[in-house]
Amino acid sequence: MMDQPAIAPRTRTIALPSRGGEIAALEFGPGDRPVDVVFSHANGFNAATYRSILAPLSSELRILAYDLRGQGRTRLPAEAGAHPGWTVFRDDLLAVLEAETSGPVVLAGHSMGATASLLAAASQPDRVRELLLFEPVIFPGIHQAQPGAGGGSMLSDGALRRRRWFASRQEALQSYRGRGAFRTWSEEQLADYVEAGFVDQPDGGVGLACAPEWEAASYRMHRYDPVAAFAATGCPVLVLRGEHHSTVQITGDDLPTTGRIELRTVPGASHFLPMEHPQLLRRELRRAAGD
Repeated sequence: MMDQPAIAPRTRTIALPSRGGEIAALEFGPGDRPVDVVFSHANGFNAATYRSILAPLSSELRILAYDLRGQGRTRLPAEAGAHPGWTVFRDDLLAVLEAETSGPVVLAGHSMGATASLLAAASQPDRVRELLLFEPVIFPGIHQAQPGAGGGSMLSDGALRRRRWFASRQEALQSYRGRGAFRTWSEEQLADYVEAGFVDQPDGGVGLACAPEWEAASYRMHRYDPVAAFAATGCPVLVLRGEHHSTVQITGDDLPTTGRIELRTVPGASHFLPMEHPQLLRRELRRAAGD
């Protein structure tokens, strides 16, 4: 099916008293049908970063994309020094499913959001129809139980060096354009990230919505066993990884022997596969959520 013209998403705030606050979300598609897909973003980003990728599906699917704890506009406790590990993102996602869905849905996500989706599906498999994991952070299981494993220390050091304050969003946009992690992004994707990824400051400047200390702590504090999580899921699972700089550091031999789990490499793609291949992401969401 051809992509349809993008429709602006609705801005949502969802109270999660059991989690200590509320989350912010964007909702795409018809509001009078059950949620088809819940999408979780990468560490340091926000739901709006994926707006141009998800919006062309608005005429077909109802998609809930939310800001993870400590990021975007979500207001849940996020103290870097007391980071409990990625199970906190799992439990937040399960609370979203409890509040917003009435039956099994497709869980999709990118990077840390993909891993949170995997952990949620392993914890409550009856809530998940299919898993679509775009460049999840997956290293051999035993290492993920240790803080800083899987390259987390290097990534956390990079997060702490991030420039936190800019005079304006335009200055931030100019600073990021064509550089580092944003090298393969479209102008629209980068503009969406910058718009939602900064908070206005009293002095007229802007600051990162995701504190570098929280982003760094999230890189360090994994504390999960992804291989065991794969085994605990009960639905079809598709893992799409990039050919270059991938965070999927396992092979098919590391996964449970089952026909419902597929690991596929996308030629030429990097860790930012959703930004580089948005049509692929949309095609797989259509397939997974189709009746």
